[in-house]
Amino acid sequence: MAENTLVRRLGLAHATAINMTDMVGIGPFITLPMVIGMMNGPWFLYAWLAGAILSFIDAMVWSELGAAFPKAGGSYNFLKETYGKTGMGKLMSFLFVWQTMIQAPLVIASAAIGFASYFSYLLPLSAVEAKIMSGSVVICIVVLLYRKIESIGKISMVLWVGVLLTLIWIIGGGLAHGNFLSPIKHINDGLTLNYAFVAALGFASVKSVYSYLGYYNICHLGGEIIDPAKNIPKSMFISIAGIAVLYMLMNVSVVSVIPWQQAKDSGFVVSEFMEQLSGHAAAKIITCLILLVAFSSVFSATLGYSRIPYAAAADGAFFKVFAKLHPTGNFPHVSLLFLGGVAFIFSLLFKLSDVISAILAMRIVIQFISQAWGLFLLRRRKSETSFPYKMPLFPIPVFLAIIMWIGILISTGFHMVLGGLSAIALGIVVYFVKAKANKEWPFNIAAKADKNPQHF
Repeated sequence: MAENTLVRRLGLAHATAINMTDMVGIGPFITLPMVIGMMNGPWFLYAWLAGAILSFIDAMVWSELGAAFPKAGGSYNFLKETYGKTGMGKLMSFLFVWQTMIQAPLVIASAAIGFASYFSYLLPLSAVEAKIMSGSVVICIVVLLYRKIESIGKISMVLWVGVLLTLIWIIGGGLAHGNFLSPIKHINDGLTLNYAFVAALGFASVKSVYSYLGYYNICHLGGEIIDPAKNIPKSMFISIAGIAVLYMLMNVSVVSVIPWQQAKDSGFVVSEFMEQLSGHAAAKIITCLILLVAFSSVFSATLGYSRIPYAAAADGAFFKVFAKLHPTGNFPHVSLLFLGGVAFIFSLLFKLSDVISAILAMRIVIQFISQAWGLFLLRRRKSETSFPYKMPLFPIPVFLAIIMWIGILISTGFHMVLGGLSAIALGIVVYFVKAKANKEWPFNIAAKADKNPQHF
């Protein structure tokens, strides 16, 4: 199987860098005013804290599965292992790849669109020019990723340094301003714990959770991680803890200089923050660094997602052309080119506000909720010794993750939930048509798909 040709050359530092650069894209810079506007008060920091808590709890699920099944494809393999390699497991893993072919390009496109939007601070762009810019970002990313994994690991380290320097400068600027603790002191001013607050927290958390997504990116590269049983869980928890601290400090820093009442209506809040502190030249420099961070995120996300169709195809469950590796670079170049191509089209068609909620709504049911429930079922069937990493207080974190994801799903809105469920329903229809054509489960229970998997 082509899976065996992938080489384990990414260590803990590389894994953490890949996760963190995926997490800190354009997201926190464009969602910061969105979150403040939705909470409409100084207590907006609770939405960022809620995103960190959900990510940390969900990372326990990913850690158990990632350490036990360190293969390319991440959730594709997790769903197959937890629900069984035939029957329901084949359906669930197929649905994951199905939705990945749609939502992965959406994720890539969202970062590229955000890049073009923030670039407008440096040079105002027309609608057409903004689309050209976002499409060009996707093309550049594919070109950079079209190489060996060890070279990509080095590029990730360089981009990671850029991410950290950008956030540290923003935080340092707020500290130097001398009013850093004021937002924290007034975080509960006017706060009333009622339904309105809970509803606002749910809607705002959709945006903050979007900015944390990517803590699990390294699971998609499981077949290329050194000592995955240790490095996969460590990289996720280090990434979430580090990013949560940086996000909280960055938010406090910004609103310590620009009042939240003003920040919630800003399209370039961090650039305006730096301009107020150090002048227009410094604002341009920080804008360039933010663009570097956004570019880094697209780079990391595209890298991880390109391994998912490859893993499914190598397993005989998807179009066999996606199983092809580059003849000299040993990376899934067909998968990379396809996702990059679809992302390029999406970057030309959609607006950023349209894709953030759609991304979450599409992923929550199949990837997050089903994966967590699948781990619960698997732990009941298998011995604990089968899991190199074991979460504390099992199964409480599993149920907490499911409940919290359901809350986020509802908060994306009726139309987004309907769209996500419709995509799943269409995927089920396609799966059953494929299963019938190949005489696989459930149309022919006697057929052993594992014997001679038929590519389609």
